[in-house]
Amino acid sequence: MNHDDLYAVADFCLIPIGTGEPSVAEYIAECQRILEKSGLKYKMHGYGTNLEGPWPAVSQAIHDCHAAVHAKGAPRVATDIRIGTRVDRTLAPGTGNDAKVRRVEEILARDADAAGAV
Repeated sequence: MNHDDLYAVADFCLIPIGTGEPSVAEYIAECQRILEKSGLKYKMHGYGTNLEGPWPAVSQAIHDCHAAVHAKGAPRVATDIRIGTRVDRTLAPGTGNDAKVRRVEEILARDADAAGAV
């Protein structure tokens, strides 16, 4: 298996540096525009973005966010990235992050049902 075969489920936090402004919302909005064009599944949250798809496409999208934020005027950009892959089962494209959250919610619901049955 080569890396082109891997489906990546990622979370990244892009941080513009040296903008001279306390808010980075305009820069993050620019990154979200790039992700919209990528065709990948993504979801912004308070301190980053979940992103998933083929490994090369995920890497390219993060690269393109860096380039766009630099083009918008940020002299430096730092990004924290967590990427997970798995080969023990096949994930339907676009379901990686949702499936992880749903599994935890199912466990919590089971716990709540068990507590109510006591």
